[in-house]
Amino acid sequence: MKYFLGVDIGSTTIKIVLIDESGAMVDKIGSPTGSMFNKNALDSLDRLLEKNNLTRDDLNYVVSTGYGRKLFKLSNENVNELTANAKGAVNSLGNDIKVKTIINVGGQDTKVIILDDEGKMTNFFMNDKCAAGTGKFLDISARNLEIEIQEMEVLHFQAKDTPLPINSICAVFAESEIISLLAAGHKTSEIASGIHYSIAKRITRLAGRGKIQDAVLFDGGTALNKGMVDALENELMRPIYVNPFPQFTTSYGAALIAKDRYLDYEEE
Repeated sequence: MKYFLGVDIGSTTIKIVLIDESGAMVDKIGSPTGSMFNKNALDSLDRLLEKNNLTRDDLNYVVSTGYGRKLFKLSNENVNELTANAKGAVNSLGNDIKVKTIINVGGQDTKVIILDDEGKMTNFFMNDKCAAGTGKFLDISARNLEIEIQEMEVLHFQAKDTPLPINSICAVFAESEIISLLAAGHKTSEIASGIHYSIAKRITRLAGRGKIQDAVLFDGGTALNKGMVDALENELMRPIYVNPFPQFTTSYGAALIAKDRYLDYEEE
């Protein structure tokens, strides 16, 4: 059996996916990035391999991507995260759904990627240098509300009244706005829902720079939050798809690219 590895070293999390020669996902692992990218990625990899009774010598080809992709010394090559994200996205929902737009919300950035009929990227848009509209903003907001990040989803669907708007476009000012809403006696559920809609509105404005086409895939760790999915569907006024492993889409794409590269070299 041949094995291929995709390693996505993001600004906050390392995501690793192992696939076999058929392209099926064998296993995956995620861990905090920390400050020692290469060491932390190798430690995660060794845990993944040990769990599957494999060693590094069993890996036929390795592709890294993400913020720290060039620092991962075990890679045979590295690719940018847009390319890897697109590759993973178009292969993650089965043959019945053709992904044409990707909305990726990571820890510190948000990307909208437009694909053609062949799954190739034709355009992309990224948010500005601000935490608002990213996963980091959700983390900050949960801390302000004194809840765990997982509770945001539950509170979103508990909200009975109109979601409270969070108008600040800066994460620091938005933090003050959330604290003020709490002090004014507003329900936590209404604020949580308002936070989701605030992020969804920013994503919609970002997406408005291009022409969104169905089907739309929402990925990145933030896509695990069904409250965010609900807010984004309502703002975009169209269904949003989430694959079974949204935070690993890009590393899965890198693994698929590794398999393709290996097969290309074998044919030469």
